[in-house]
Amino acid sequence: MDFYNFYTGREQNAWKWMGAHTDGQETVFRTFAPAAAGVSVVTDTGEYPMYPVHDGNFYEQTLTDMRPGKSYEYRIYQADGQVRDHCDPYGFGMELRPAHRSIVRDLSSFSFQDHSWMQARTSRESEPLNIYELHLGSWKKKGPEETGWYRYDELPDLLIPYLEECGYNYLEILPLFEYPCDESWGYQPTGFFAPTSRYGTALDLKKMIQRFHEAHIGVILDFIPVHFAVDDYGLARYDGTALYEYPHSDVGVSEWGSHNFMHSRGEVRSFLASCADYWLSEYHFDGLRMDAISRIIYWQGDEARGVNGNAVDFLKSMNVELKRRHPGCILIAEDSTSYPGVTSPVSHGGLGFDYKWDLGWMHDTLDFFRTGPKYRPANYHKLTFSMMYFRNERYLLPFSHDENVHGKATILQKMNGDYDGKFPQARALYLYLMLHPGKKLNFMGNEFGQLREWDEKREQDWCLRSYPIHDAFYHYMCRLNHLYLTHPACFEMDYDENGFTWLDCHQEERCIYAFLRRSKDECLAVILNLSDQTQGDYRLETGFADPVCPAEPELLLHTDWESFGGSTPETAVIWKKEQESLLLTLPPYSGILVSL
Repeated sequence: MDFYNFYTGREQNAWKWMGAHTDGQETVFRTFAPAAAGVSVVTDTGEYPMYPVHDGNFYEQTLTDMRPGKSYEYRIYQADGQVRDHCDPYGFGMELRPAHRSIVRDLSSFSFQDHSWMQARTSRESEPLNIYELHLGSWKKKGPEETGWYRYDELPDLLIPYLEECGYNYLEILPLFEYPCDESWGYQPTGFFAPTSRYGTALDLKKMIQRFHEAHIGVILDFIPVHFAVDDYGLARYDGTALYEYPHSDVGVSEWGSHNFMHSRGEVRSFLASCADYWLSEYHFDGLRMDAISRIIYWQGDEARGVNGNAVDFLKSMNVELKRRHPGCILIAEDSTSYPGVTSPVSHGGLGFDYKWDLGWMHDTLDFFRTGPKYRPANYHKLTFSMMYFRNERYLLPFSHDENVHGKATILQKMNGDYDGKFPQARALYLYLMLHPGKKLNFMGNEFGQLREWDEKREQDWCLRSYPIHDAFYHYMCRLNHLYLTHPACFEMDYDENGFTWLDCHQEERCIYAFLRRSKDECLAVILNLSDQTQGDYRLETGFADPVCPAEPELLLHTDWESFGGSTPETAVIWKKEQESLLLTLPPYSGILVSL
C-alpha cells in the first residue's frame, strides 16, 4: 500500500493490505487506529496484542490458528482508558446479526472464468440497459421463516430463467455490505468489505456473479459512500475518536440517524475508494449505483448550505480512477439535485458518472398517473417537461424500491381509479417509460402488478400470477421488455438530439401524446391516449422525409390487446391510412407502438 496516497485520499488498493489476509496457513491482521493506546486481535482462543508498524498508526499481528471461517474482532484500548471491541473495518466477512465479529475469508479460493464478458462490457450508452432492481432476501424465500433466504449460489437457478423470460439484461442488487438491521435494507452498513452473511459467503457471491455473466446478465451493486451505522462495534469512534465520521453532530449525523463520513479526511477517502475498487475487482460487479449523492454534493443534501467541495473532489477522483481500472463499468448517481455536470467527464468539470437517476421525471410521471382524468388536461405538460432538460445529463429512468414503500403504494396501486381501472393505465405508463429516452430500472414485483407494499421480511406475492389480470399484465411487461431489447430505436440514440422528436404534444384536452424514436436504421412512433374517453379520428402524420422509415407502418404493440387484459383483438385493424397519415381510434388509457 502507498501510505502517502492513503493519507492524501488517493489510495484504492488499501483493501489488499489492510484487514485479514490468509494463505491457508498464516493470517496477517492489519488495522488503522492512530489515536489508540493499543490494539489486540481477539479470537475464540484468546487475545493477541498487535504491534505498531510503519508510522505507528497501523497495527499488525500474524496468527497461525486462524484459518478461513474463523471469527475475530479488534479490541481497541482507547487513550481515555476505555476499551471497546470492533469488527474489522476492512474485514472480508462477518457473522450474521446479532453477532458481529469479522470472519477470515480466503478471497483467492475462486478463479473467475468470465474473461470474454469482462473484456466486452461497456457502459451501454448506445445499447439497451434494462435493469431489474432486486432485494435478494425478499424476491423469493425458501419458506415462511424470517431467515428462509436463498444463498447467493442458489439464486441464479431461479433468477436467470426468470430474467431471460422477462427481458431484463441487468440486475441491480440492494446493498450487500454487512448490516445489523434488516429494516435498513443494507443502507446503514457496518461491514463495508463483507458480503452480508444472510445469503452465504464471499465464495458463494463470486459463484453467483460468474453464473450471471455466463448468461450474459450484468450485475450492479448499490454502493453506500455517504454514511454508516451507529453501532458501537462498527466504524463509530473506531479508535476512540471520530476517525471516520465528523466530530460535530450538526454535520456528523444524517437524516436517517446514521453517521456521515468525513470526506475531507484522506484516510476516509481512501477507505471508500478502496471499497469501490474492491467490489468491482474482487467480485466482478459490472457497476455501482451510488446512493444519496446529493448528500455528498451539498452539506446534508441542503443546497442552502452550499457545495461540500472536499466531498465533490472525492467523487471526481474516485470515479476517474474506477473508470481507468475497470473499463466498461457503469457508475450511476442517485441524485435529486440540479447540480450541473453529474454525468459529464471530470476533465470537463463534471463528476464522471455514466448515468444519473431522473427523479424529477419519476415524480412528475407518477403524479400525473395518480391524477383523476378530469384534472389531467391541466397537468398535461408534466409528461412533456422532461424533454426540456433531458439533454443536460445522461439520465436513467427509475421505478425503484423507494416508490414501493413507506405508504407511497406500489406502482400499480398509484394508478388513479379502482382495481380494474389501474391495469390499462399501468400498461400505458410502462409503454411511455420504455420508449422515453434514457436507460430503465424497475423494482421487483412491478412486473406482475404487486399491490402490497414491499416488506423486506416477506417474499413477493407470487400468488398474484394465478389471477388472470395480473398474469396478463406480466406477459405484457415481458413483451414490452423484449421489444425494448431488440429494437435499436428504443436505445441507440437515447442521448442524441435526433433520437427523439415530439410528433404531437399539444392535445391537452384529449390527453393524447405522440412522439418518435429513431436509430440509424429504424423509426418507431408511440401514441398514447391517457384520458378516460375513446379518442376517435386522431390523425398521425407519417410523411417524414426520412429514408429510414418504411413505406408501410407495422403495429408492434397495443396496450389494449385482449391478450394483455384489454378489449382489442390482436387482429383488429386500428387505423385507416390516408396518404401520408394514419387515422386512429384510441381506447381509453391506451397506447400503441408503431414501426414507421
